[in-house]
Amino acid sequence: MSQLVTQTEPTSPPSRRPLGWYSSLVGWRRLIVLATLGLVVISLTRVITGAHDIDSSGALAAALALAAPIALAGLGGLWSERAGVVNIGLEGMMILGTWGAAFFASNYGPWAGLLGAILMGAVGGAVHALATVVFGVDHIISGVAINLLGLGAASYLAVRTFEATGGTQSPSLPELPRITIGGLSDWLGEIERGRTFLVADVASVLRALVTNLSVVTVLVVALMVLSWWIIWRTSFGLRLRSCGESPTAAETLGVNVYRYKFIAVLVSGGLAGLGGGFLAMVASNLYREGQTGGRGYIGLAAMIFGNWRPGGLAAGAGLFGYSDAIYLRGGGDVIHAFLLPFSVFLLLWGVWALWRRRQGKRVVGLVSVLIAVGVFAWFALTSIFPRELTGMTPYLATLIVLAFASQRLRMPKADGVVYRKGEAS
Repeated sequence: MSQLVTQTEPTSPPSRRPLGWYSSLVGWRRLIVLATLGLVVISLTRVITGAHDIDSSGALAAALALAAPIALAGLGGLWSERAGVVNIGLEGMMILGTWGAAFFASNYGPWAGLLGAILMGAVGGAVHALATVVFGVDHIISGVAINLLGLGAASYLAVRTFEATGGTQSPSLPELPRITIGGLSDWLGEIERGRTFLVADVASVLRALVTNLSVVTVLVVALMVLSWWIIWRTSFGLRLRSCGESPTAAETLGVNVYRYKFIAVLVSGGLAGLGGGFLAMVASNLYREGQTGGRGYIGLAAMIFGNWRPGGLAAGAGLFGYSDAIYLRGGGDVIHAFLLPFSVFLLLWGVWALWRRRQGKRVVGLVSVLIAVGVFAWFALTSIFPRELTGMTPYLATLIVLAFASQRLRMPKADGVVYRKGEAS
């Protein structure tokens, strides 16, 4: 009796997309969609409320200038924490960078000032790396010490080097080049002054990018892109991230964990120092005590908001820079105008939470709806945001954004863990 034997031909494995590049493409598409939606919302708010400074080219240019040092500090934190080293000493490294930029720029020229800022920030990073990576000091304690050390060292060095101006500030520093495309800037200005829905808003965004733009701002954008490529698209970056996720596993694969952590913290300090140099050479054109104003800490908040990724970090820095710019421009009417879309957002959020009908979400939804009603009533019954509260806007924006983003955050698994070679983490 013969048996019928059936054979199946081997099937070829299904084709797969290059997941890394595909996910990046999806991420960029999502970012473009969100940016377009945000511009439409802002344009509607401008037309309805009449707060035309809400996205004027002047406000956006100021926001870029204020966001750049925050982005550099946050990018420094990203390098360090992706390698598993918490760096709350960014503020102290920025302070060292402000003095380094002023000293080297006043003696050797503006480009030397940028290099001096990076060098002084890297010195602070080297001290932090020596304490945390080599000697195993708690990362938070070392970061606090770096902040105190940076503040004291910069004050002492300023007294020794800027005696002619009293030791608390430097003479005026030589300026770095700025980019302005004259004809295009004037044409976009005419479109912006027309105040047409959405068209004027696009023109104001473009005009802010082609009018009096510092080359250091362009450098900041290039560093963001370069950091993304190095950390997520190279073998060096893969090894560095493995040190932040599981240093023990990286060690078993032959990765020199100490070396990668040390390099990451050095780069972190250099970037934070460059952020301080931006404040001294671009934002104010001189060094003075206390000019960082806590931007190192805000950079950390921007990094956390961005979920330890450059794209989200840039968005967070832009938000904080914009809120600070509106405050400095005395934009009580602009902040008042934002109460309208904020109330609508809270209302939609609350309705969505109630629609899900989950026990925990119902309370959240009800609270969101009640707050939305209160915010809308505030908008309808007033005409301007109180000047006394305007100064709190950057910090309130920080708290609100972190509150909404906290549910999706994921820090590196071994971030802040003291590593010792040969020991299980």
